[in-house]
Amino acid sequence: MTRVAGIDCGTNSIRLLIAEVGDGKLTDVARRMQIVRLGEGVDRTGRLSEGAMARTKKALVGYAAEIAELGVTRVRMCATSASRDAENAQEFRDMVRGVLGIDPEVISGTEEAALSFTGALAGLSAEPPHLVVDIGGGSTEFVTGTTAVDHAISMDIGCVRMTERHFHSDPPSPAEIHNAERDITAAVDIALTAVPGRDAKTLVGLAGSVTTVTALAKELTEYDATRIHHARVTRADVSRVTAELLAMTVEQRRALPVMHPGRADVIGAGALILRIIMERSGHDEVVASEHDILDGIAYSLA
Repeated sequence: MTRVAGIDCGTNSIRLLIAEVGDGKLTDVARRMQIVRLGEGVDRTGRLSEGAMARTKKALVGYAAEIAELGVTRVRMCATSASRDAENAQEFRDMVRGVLGIDPEVISGTEEAALSFTGALAGLSAEPPHLVVDIGGGSTEFVTGTTAVDHAISMDIGCVRMTERHFHSDPPSPAEIHNAERDITAAVDIALTAVPGRDAKTLVGLAGSVTTVTALAKELTEYDATRIHHARVTRADVSRVTAELLAMTVEQRRALPVMHPGRADVIGAGALILRIIMERSGHDEVVASEHDILDGIAYSLA
């Protein structure tokens, strides 16, 4: 057995998976997640802010200590949307190298999609072909395939990016929601034609927006990954939860028992992206997965 560590650094969160890899399977040793909002303001300024870099560095220092303590032999860190888009991405890479001793891979949207697909389909029993959607902070990846990726595209419609671009009231106004819907719908239609997602038999949804909407749809009293993983949620329930979230203030969302505090301000946009994907693709239900790009990164080290 080989002990590996995968790190996924996205626009909103940075996550760590330490796992034993053997016989094509992962056995979790530790999973960690911190909301650092690395992509804060990137859509507007084109740069990673000093505050966001400092938050990310603090999280990485803790991850590096755990990696050393648990005897990891191979480490891979992938950085996604925010660090692809930022003018000062080299500063970010230098910071990571100083903390972890390795270079982060600022991967393309296509590679991000492939890693997400690999992680999501491991252990999933559902009718192929699959449309896998990974709703991140800065972008959403759309991937179709059966056992491997057939088509993939990345669109700049993540929950942080859409919140910063459109939602300036708390709760967002009808006009702000309408503008976000128009923006998201245009991107989703392009993606579903490119991949092509409307022909898929099963829609699989990844990342925190999807799993949080699932927890709310299932009316869980606490966040329970075991009850969320591979749960199925109808389009009607996604629409209901989306409407409820968009009508709440950030403080009201933060009080929900399944809500991570760092996700409360962007979950409305994330839920809206999921709702529109289901509407435009024609899927009446989504299968939520707790396994995603992070698991794909770990598998890639096997």
